[in-house]
Order: sequence, then structure tokens, then C-alpha cells
Amino acid sequence: MKTYFVYILKCSDGSYYTGLTNNIESRINQHNSGLNTESYTFKRRPLNLVFSQDFSDVNQAIHFEKKIKKWSAKKKTALINEDHNLLQILAECRNVTHLSINQSSVSTALDMTLLLHNLYLCHIERSRDAFTS
Repeated sequence: MKTYFVYILKCSDGSYYTGLTNNIESRINQHNSGLNTESYTFKRRPLNLVFSQDFSDVNQAIHFEKKIKKWSAKKKTALINEDHNLLQILAECRNVTHLSINQSSVSTALDMTLLLHNLYLCHIERSRDAFTS
């Protein structure tokens, strides 16, 4: 049975590169040797492996890689640092149209600002509680 790896490399410019391979050592060597001059990592060498997760099912690995590639740098950093509380906060939808509120009750910009401020305070309080427990 093959093992597949989803990995994150930290580039010399501080950005992240996410990939999928079945031979992580060989793949990192390929990235660092600069075989492909057109690749994202070519001008960002040297590269350091900062995260890897192994999978026995290639479809799960592909799904996870696609998911991580869409994440912000902050969210990837939380994953790398195993900061599960921050990862959960960053994973929550910040798009006002997806909030579980009655949109008709938000009639003014001030109402919306107050609502967002309260949501922010709730997140701060939850992360503080998670940190102290």
C-alpha cells in the first residue's frame, strides 16, 4: 500500500507552498534543486518542510491538499504550529452573508458594525477561554 503526503514548504520569502507526493524526501529535493524554472518555488529557494500529513488513500490526500491550498497564510501557520484554537477561529466564516442572523434586523451600517464588533468580542473571549483551560 502506498503512502501519500500533503506537505507545506516555507519559502525563503516567507510564503508557503502546498503540495502532494508519494515520496516526500525526493519531492523536497526536486523543489530545492530547482528542476522546473517555471515553478512557484524556483525563485523562492531554499525551501524548508514545515508540515506534512500522511494518507493511505490518495483521494483523501488530494481533497486535503486542495482544501489547504485555499487557506490564508495565517490559517496555514496555525496548522503548522498545531494551534487548534486559532485554526478553529480562522475556519469560521467571516462573510456577513453567511452569518446565522436575521438579515432584516440589520437595517443600518451602525447595526452591522455593532454586530461585527460583538462577533469579534465573542471570538476573543472564546479563544481566551480555550487558552486558559
